[in-house]
Amino acid sequence: MYGRARCLDSLAEEEQSNTKLDRAILTYRGVVDLADEHPTLVPLKLLLLAAERCIDRMQFRGMTSKALRVQQRLLQRFPEDVNLRNKMGLSYVMMSQYAAAKEVFETVLNKWPNNGFALVHYGYVLRTHDQNNTGAAWYLSRGIESREEGTQDSRFYYGLGDVLQRLGKSQEAYKVYDEAVEKGMLMSRYQRSLYNVDRLTSRPLWTHEQTTYHLFFRNLEQNWELIRDEAIAIMNMPPQNGFLMERENLRETGEWKMFELFSRGRKLTANCVNAPQTCALIENFAPASGCKRGQVKFSLLEPGTHVHSHTGPTNCRLRAHLGLVVPDGVRLRVIDEIIKWEEGKIFIFDDSFEHEVWNEGNETRLVLLIDVWHPDLTEHERRTLDAI
Repeated sequence: MYGRARCLDSLAEEEQSNTKLDRAILTYRGVVDLADEHPTLVPLKLLLLAAERCIDRMQFRGMTSKALRVQQRLLQRFPEDVNLRNKMGLSYVMMSQYAAAKEVFETVLNKWPNNGFALVHYGYVLRTHDQNNTGAAWYLSRGIESREEGTQDSRFYYGLGDVLQRLGKSQEAYKVYDEAVEKGMLMSRYQRSLYNVDRLTSRPLWTHEQTTYHLFFRNLEQNWELIRDEAIAIMNMPPQNGFLMERENLRETGEWKMFELFSRGRKLTANCVNAPQTCALIENFAPASGCKRGQVKFSLLEPGTHVHSHTGPTNCRLRAHLGLVVPDGVRLRVIDEIIKWEEGKIFIFDDSFEHEVWNEGNETRLVLLIDVWHPDLTEHERRTLDAI
């Protein structure tokens, strides 16, 4: 049965056939079923081979819940296998079931306290789900220092540096980033995006002309009052229909809210009903409306808000801000440059570089945020890059 599963698996890869792959998965699972019903008929080594390949192929096909059930069955047979436990914890992370993942890694660390894989992933969960920066820093640093397989990943270096910065330990953070740069995991200590195309021109601040999109930006500037009026009307809508709080845990204090118009290359028609003229100005400009690695949205920053130092996820986009309502006391830092918005004016920066935002005034700041494809990307890359 295992041999038949392997043959189907190989054919599925060769022919790129999901039908054959699904049959291979069923056959691998048949080996696991047989081992449960008649343990003496399936050697333990063969059971491990079949089950782990079954899990891998299920995850490839997006069958995460089914894969998890096979992992649970496997753990019943091999309760002392730390690698199986870690893989199950990772499955929970992939499914965003962080409480379950946390429980798995706590169990591992109670028995194997120096297991590097469990340490970094537990730290990752503490940072991502619990917002426990102190705990995350401790576990991530210990896990990375172990140098064990599965611990040398850009996400862990990025995460450790991020929590250290939030804890006020910037010099320690930059040492972590520099180590990641030396290992080829990050582009620089300041440009820390994780989803990149390496050959793209890299600069923190861009002029309109450097983007090649200057005519588009000029048109937005010429219509800024119209755009502002639509945004203000949305601000006055009932909360459940209007701006939403940012969801990435980037704020230290205050309120930072968004109203999306385009996201991941798609028009949000229900929202554009409330900003028809703004959406019309964007819709026919494909580098913005079709940017699968960005958004177009109104961004509202309330008084007393501080947005932590952070970087965007990709170097494949540039970010433009059109000032709509700009009170005193608001500013943006990009590396060591301080930028202040102007009403009716657009500036452009590469948000894969470190930046930080403050509203230390007494009034709300309102801008239109427009992500555009990096001009160095080819048309083929724009069509085929995964959305973020």
